Amino acid sequence: MTVLRAQGLGKKYKRRWALTDCTLDIEAGHVTGLVGPNGAGKSTLLNIASGMLEPTTGTIEVCGGTPGSGAEQLAKVGYVAQNTPVYPNLSVQDHLQLGARLNPNWDNALADQRIRRLGLDPKQHAGKLSGGQRAQLALTIGIAKRPELLLLDEPVAALDPLARREFLQDLMEAVAEHGLSVVLSSHLVNDLERVCDQLIVLVDSKVRIAGDVEELIATHHRLTGPRRDVETLPSDQQVISAKHTDRQTTVFIRTEAPILDPAWTIGQPSLEDVVLEYMSNPVITRPALEVLR
Repeated sequence: MTVLRAQGLGKKYKRRWALTDCTLDIEAGHVTGLVGPNGAGKSTLLNIASGMLEPTTGTIEVCGGTPGSGAEQLAKVGYVAQNTPVYPNLSVQDHLQLGARLNPNWDNALADQRIRRLGLDPKQHAGKLSGGQRAQLALTIGIAKRPELLLLDEPVAALDPLARREFLQDLMEAVAEHGLSVVLSSHLVNDLERVCDQLIVLVDSKVRIAGDVEELIATHHRLTGPRRDVETLPSDQQVISAKHTDRQTTVFIRTEAPILDPAWTIGQPSLEDVVLEYMSNPVITRPALEVLR
């Protein structure tokens, strides 16, 4: 089952395109990381998927319907925006009661259980909570809504390492227990590698690459050897970047085929290496493989 399908999706603000020609299929049952530099279109994509924005071009289908098209559709999607917004003058209990009134599938037992386990005082105002506690409250509301798809926009960006780890652990427990599909945007690639099995890289408002995390790592390589023209490489090796010195060439490639040239020293990159290469090189040096959709 596909929980999010976009075809040629674009969003324009006056003269500036915040998202262009975005084509994606995200299958149910995955935690999908969304990564890219500031202004790449991550928040725009999530806002469109949640129904808070309408696209300028293209189409999008989320959980079998059009985002924001009605109460039934809204109930299928949970959304935690940047800075995990809560109402500072409302208590923790007020937030849960508001969630129960606004969401037809609200799981009150789940919400209460999470609040107790987290040690949050139901009577305490949200404005008095720490950043990590506010993030956990927002996540609790998102999960207790019982959505089919949970969208998280930079939910841990402002948290300290301990709070970030606790938040991500709770997220993974919720995914395992309740079968959630999640799209999580973040600048912190190491965090994404810990929790995500799918990855989307947005650069310059376009999808640069998307696919299974393990496959992306396995099919990318850093080759170092005697200086040479990258045009002489086999046609099945997609060159992402190339650097030369007087005597040496280093290329970052993507290929599903074995590398047989003994002149190369082969390095296996991390997920962060893969992401940074695509972010640093908006234009592929020599395309050879179709970008995953």
